[in-house]
Amino acid sequence: MSGLVVGLRRRLVSAPLLGWYRKVLPAMSSTEREAIEAGTVWWDGDLFSGRPDWEKLRRLARPALSAAEQAFLDGPVDELCRMLDEWKITENGDMPREVWRFIKDKGFFGMIIPKEHGGLGFSALAHSSVVMKISSRSLTAAVTVMVPNSLGPAELLLHYGTAEQKAHYLPRLARGEEIPCFALTGPYAGSDAASLPDRGVVCYGEVDGKRTLGMKVSWNKRYITLGPVATIMGLAFRLTDPDRLLGGEQDLGITLALVPTKTPGVEIGRRHFPANQVFMNGPTQGDGVFMPLDWVIGGRERVGQGWRMLMNCLAAGRSISLPAASTGGAMHAARMTGAYARVRKQFRLPVGKFEGVQEALARIAGNTYLLDAARKITAASLDIGEKPAVLSAIVKYHATERLRATLNDAMDVHGGRGICNGPSNYLAGAYYAVPVSITVEGANILTRSMIIFGQGAIRCHPFLMAEMEAAHDPDRKRGLENFDRALFGHLGHDVRIAGRALLHNLTGGEWASAPDAGIATYYYKQLDRASASFALTAEAALALLGGSLKRRESLSARLGDVLSEMYLMACVLMRFEHDGRPAADEPLVHWCCQSALFAIQQRLDEILVNFPSRPAAWVLRRFVFPFGARRKAPADKLAARCAALLMEPGEARDRLTGGIFISRDPHDVTGRMEHALERVLAAEPVEKKLRDRKIDDPDKALAAGIISSAEAAVLKEAADAVHAAISVDDFAPEAIGKGVEQSTRQKPAVVLSM
Repeated sequence: MSGLVVGLRRRLVSAPLLGWYRKVLPAMSSTEREAIEAGTVWWDGDLFSGRPDWEKLRRLARPALSAAEQAFLDGPVDELCRMLDEWKITENGDMPREVWRFIKDKGFFGMIIPKEHGGLGFSALAHSSVVMKISSRSLTAAVTVMVPNSLGPAELLLHYGTAEQKAHYLPRLARGEEIPCFALTGPYAGSDAASLPDRGVVCYGEVDGKRTLGMKVSWNKRYITLGPVATIMGLAFRLTDPDRLLGGEQDLGITLALVPTKTPGVEIGRRHFPANQVFMNGPTQGDGVFMPLDWVIGGRERVGQGWRMLMNCLAAGRSISLPAASTGGAMHAARMTGAYARVRKQFRLPVGKFEGVQEALARIAGNTYLLDAARKITAASLDIGEKPAVLSAIVKYHATERLRATLNDAMDVHGGRGICNGPSNYLAGAYYAVPVSITVEGANILTRSMIIFGQGAIRCHPFLMAEMEAAHDPDRKRGLENFDRALFGHLGHDVRIAGRALLHNLTGGEWASAPDAGIATYYYKQLDRASASFALTAEAALALLGGSLKRRESLSARLGDVLSEMYLMACVLMRFEHDGRPAADEPLVHWCCQSALFAIQQRLDEILVNFPSRPAAWVLRRFVFPFGARRKAPADKLAARCAALLMEPGEARDRLTGGIFISRDPHDVTGRMEHALERVLAAEPVEKKLRDRKIDDPDKALAAGIISSAEAAVLKEAADAVHAAISVDDFAPEAIGKGVEQSTRQKPAVVLSM
């Protein structure tokens, strides 16, 4: 009987829908499939299911560095940071030679290379922590260090190189004897890198007087970081074999090769000047450059597999480099802005006491806490062997966007102090550089509108990929059987999701799944509730729009926003748990979670407002918002508590900015601000004594015996420190644009009345 029912079901339901699926969900191209299948599905799959597995997430061990990794951060990384002066680096157009030598000698280029090949063999967390600390001091140095350890020759060699290639190149890369770059982007292949026009043709040529099977390759690339100083270049191009010298297809596909830059015909060395940043970046060209076939990464058997190789390696690099650099920049901005808001006074009050400034400080503090949480959790997932392709896109996009928001707020709080460039400015360099991070490793507009949800829906959905494969299976009988199985599993899934969404939204998430986690328990429940609403909305969009959803980029982007906010909120909850649920951090947890839930509500509402089927939108709204959209943004009182954490030295401020380079030297560009904060806090009891007596002039108070000479000295030290911290640079008129570093000056300190 059951066989008869299944047969009827297939004939009456599955077979007609199978034809519809073929129309609305066309077969994927090979490059699309390779991009979607790259990496692994980790906890992002739980979010798509609408039923997060909290135990799976909470089994992730607290991210921790080894003793050797911590020693490297405390030793060589700190020493490197003390050597760096970003203003001088920018003025001179490059880092000093001794800095380059130090980076090479200490193994910074070999962090991801295993010890057996001469590298440091660091974890993803350590790699991330090194980049984060350096980026808080110098973006030029951070980029120089992170690129060889990200998507490039070393990463590709580790996964795909032949034994001979690994033995030759990895030790040399680890020792800094080779400087690598990777050439992918060109004038006509940017975000759509798979369409690269660079071509190679299999042919015979001469190498050392011997007839050798190889390739003649022509390319035109740009934006290649480290290109101007590289000695070895990874090169992506499309290879053809018109004479079938390799015995297979004529169109072999995208291929990756390792090319010594001294090879005749390689043009490299000129520089771009991206957003006033002086890290090494430039174009490269070649026309008919002959390369032996054994220059292909992985050798002959890897010919044509370049796109899959790139996609499989991209998740790791994109999960580490830019999120780490962005977190370091946000931490630096948070620490400096909090101190500035405390020492800078207007109307006899620290500017951080004004509610408008507190609003900006709260965003800075909250975004910084969230970014470090996402950085650590994502790196930890890499260290357990995951390659979370969707999550890497989320952290890349949100890390760089939230850094942009953080720096905008920091510049607003600093006012004129932030916009006057010079050696005393510790914000402008990062502010100028933000568009670079927004653009590279997948432009943010593309990442948000096409990748996060577009690839995530197919990669993470429990049934969609199986349905698509079955619909386009050339074996029609097998395809129908597999499609029927996936389809009815999908329908059952949808019924359960609709029920969960309605139940949780009617009850406010009271019966949602959540671990016992103190104040965080409520937020786990609300995240479970949000996941059900997201899954139901995503299912409706996929069912009604099919393949056309990827052309509805605004809808796809908003669905991606919801997915992103859920993951980032989960990272915040996990960080709070890993840190031992410190009470001092509770305001940050509340702010992050309330902001995320409010953003989820906004995006879901926008999806329903713009949903192409109005009847479906009406029905969905009854499931998702049965009582209307009732969430609120974080309250002003909560913002004030978060702002206070940045302005007062303590465990919360140190934890929030832990891991960046912090100078205590009052002569250092950032150390001056730290010194000023310490002096101002030391002077507060004396200032209160003057306020209580309604005396403005410290000299009069000293003469009247109201304060002692020691207390007067404390006031003067604070005034001098504040003056040094808030001063800006000025230049001789003729020096502007002509090496202003020699012509800077600051006015002497003046003791101001309190």
